Amino acid sequence: MGPDGQTRFIADVNVGRLAKWLRALGYDTLFFKEIDDDDLVRIGLAEGRVLLTRDSRLMERRVAALGPLKAILIRSEEVQLQLKQVVESLGLDCRRRPFSLCLECNQGLESVPRSEVRTQVPTYVFETQASFHRCPSCRKVYWRGSHWQRMSEDLEKACFVEMAE
Repeated sequence: MGPDGQTRFIADVNVGRLAKWLRALGYDTLFFKEIDDDDLVRIGLAEGRVLLTRDSRLMERRVAALGPLKAILIRSEEVQLQLKQVVESLGLDCRRRPFSLCLECNQGLESVPRSEVRTQVPTYVFETQASFHRCPSCRKVYWRGSHWQRMSEDLEKACFVEMAE
């Protein structure tokens, strides 16, 4: 758990897409493209994170099987079913803070005035969108366009709830 009492995750390399979807729900989820199992376990323990993996050998480690590290063995290869498994296993609140974290680097998004993103987004997007958010770390800009709508629909399916506008 994080300082705010919310569940936090660390995802193994074999569930990287799941990490992005958990971030879309607003859950702090660490993901490293290259990290060994010992470091995953160390970070998970040190930061009180739930380890997500498809690696049954990792789940057999004493620290995961019997010890203090909470871990979930992800059963499906399909990311929407993976998300559904995690949401149901932990009773996650899907309405808590959707679309509040950067999908790429896990940082909290900040609201940004339209004038500041004029040169960072396509002209059509700038002309049709009123609200923009930006990651303070990687500087990626987000808005509620068609991609956001599709992701909202997918999150609703996984969570069985209607996402807030």
